[in-house]
Amino acid sequence: MTELTIDPQRLKSVRKARKLGRPKLAKLTSLTERQLTKLETASKGAALPEATVIRIAGALGIPALALTGELPLIEDDLQPAAKTSSCSCCS
Repeated sequence: MTELTIDPQRLKSVRKARKLGRPKLAKLTSLTERQLTKLETASKGAALPEATVIRIAGALGIPALALTGELPLIEDDLQPAAKTSSCSCCS
C-alpha cells in the first residue's frame, strides 16, 4: 500500500480558504473531526494511505500532490469553492 505524507499547514490553509469546516470535511472524506484535527496540527507531515489523501484532496477540489507539497498551491486552490447545487429546485 502506497502512503503519501501531507503537509499539515497546506491542509489547514486550503480547508479554510475553501470555507469548509472540519465537520463538513469529515463527512465528505469519511474521516472523523478528531482525525482531521490531528492531521492539521501535526508537527511533521502525516503519512496516510494514498486513497485517503485522494479523498481529502477530492473533497477540497485540489490535486492530491498539492497536499503533499509535490505540486505548488495555485491561487485557485486558495479561493472559496464554487457552490454547486445538486437539487433541481435551485438550478
